[in-house]
Amino acid sequence: MRRFAAFACLVLPLLGCTHENLPDTPSRAPDAVVSHDMIRLGEKLEDPYTVDNMRAALEKLYQSRADRIDIAATDLYVRFLPADEDQLKALRESGLYLLDHPMDYRILQEGDYYQDPELGPDCITWQYATVPHDFAFPRGIVYEILDECYISEHDPSTRADSSIDWDAVEREAFRLSGNADMLEPLTRGESYTPEGRMTIVDANYSGGKPYGLSGVKVACNIFVKISTCFTDRDGYYKMDKSFSGKPRYRIVFENSKGFCIGFNWVLVPASVCTLGTGSPEGIDYTVSPGSDANLFRRSVINNAAWEFYSRCTQADLDIAPPPEDLRIWVFAGLDSSSTVMLHHGAFLDNALLQKYLGDYMAIIKYFLPDITIGTKGRTSFADIWDAAMHELSHASHYVRAGNSYWGVFIRYIIESYITEGRQAYGSGTREDAGYCEVGENWAYFMESTLFKDRYGGVLPQFGQSWWFRPALLRYLYERGMSRGEIYRSLKSGTTSMEAMKKELISLYPSRETLIRQCFEYYGK
Repeated sequence: MRRFAAFACLVLPLLGCTHENLPDTPSRAPDAVVSHDMIRLGEKLEDPYTVDNMRAALEKLYQSRADRIDIAATDLYVRFLPADEDQLKALRESGLYLLDHPMDYRILQEGDYYQDPELGPDCITWQYATVPHDFAFPRGIVYEILDECYISEHDPSTRADSSIDWDAVEREAFRLSGNADMLEPLTRGESYTPEGRMTIVDANYSGGKPYGLSGVKVACNIFVKISTCFTDRDGYYKMDKSFSGKPRYRIVFENSKGFCIGFNWVLVPASVCTLGTGSPEGIDYTVSPGSDANLFRRSVINNAAWEFYSRCTQADLDIAPPPEDLRIWVFAGLDSSSTVMLHHGAFLDNALLQKYLGDYMAIIKYFLPDITIGTKGRTSFADIWDAAMHELSHASHYVRAGNSYWGVFIRYIIESYITEGRQAYGSGTREDAGYCEVGENWAYFMESTLFKDRYGGVLPQFGQSWWFRPALLRYLYERGMSRGEIYRSLKSGTTSMEAMKKELISLYPSRETLIRQCFEYYGK
């Protein structure tokens, strides 16, 4: 097993961790500055949600009726100790929301990750979760039940009893457990259901006004009481639990469209940005170029991918969306991007990847991304968005072409990069150059048309400096052939532009003259 903590110390600088201060934010902002260091824990606290504390609070407020109400555990506060990545994956696939640090400690410094000092760098750290009282624990994974807890929202029988104010009971449990300082002063009621809006700024879109951070997961908790939800298209969210104290909020880059953006620390597929504690009524948060750089990059790519998936409908782009469970990784230290589709079973040649990725290979071979986006030199929203759209277009092509095609395509790209002076596409003279020509023509063509859709103006001509000619597809597009019609020619056997021409003629015989003219004009 690799050395997790030492490994992270090597790769986190490569990922471009920064500690920039956030700009002034609205009054409903959380209280922390985004940090990518290790979380620093303070004193251990007494959990107000234990069965004993909730029972004591009930007895204090409802002395005459408490003995008639049975408070039994609805949940268990547990921690798991996965022995390896397979066990950790099994836990995550069970639907649990896992934290790598305990929930009953005061947080002195926020961060991206935590490693239990008693375990040492060779081990996966403890994973903490709140599970139902009848949870079926996976076989073979070490676990420890830390507390039996009572969360009234999880007990339909007591929630149906309108004679008990369970919000008041919860607040009393906070006081009895010594956590009164965490309670929010009463203004409208005993507790609040957090709701708000997450937004992002693109200076060249929507008049420069903040618009929704779309489909991203928002998580909050106070002790073992956890709630998560996804934002809608416009960035609005509403949790499914109420809180009396100030929860701790996070943005989790796992999207409702089925993709995630990573990685966070070294173990989870979706990055997390902790925002600190905020009002139980909810927080509003705006990401801008002045925000933490990692948060900004992830947020831009989140919205680019959400937009791309949303447009892959018959009524719009008329192309297949990228596959579900797409893993996108962001590398601030790289200036190149790729769509290797490793997580979905495409190309994997360790020797070649080692030459191409260098120090990054140690991460790649264990965590298998589908898309890697290098953002070195890309600081504006439009530049990062543009790179994401190019790679997402490749991912849609992959759905049509399949793993065998993709293995040849990616091998050509990497070998060209290594052997032809770090030129990603080579000179076009090597074997299998046709795979690259078809794939890159499509991606640059899509990148250009999508950029114009978003920002207007003249249709850009991305990729024109290479030996292939994306303008060929632009020629067809400007003369009435849709993106969806062109996309349907990208079959597993479309391994050259000649094959693409034949496929287009076969699909659209009434346009044969136009297709031949176009390909002949560009020497194909």
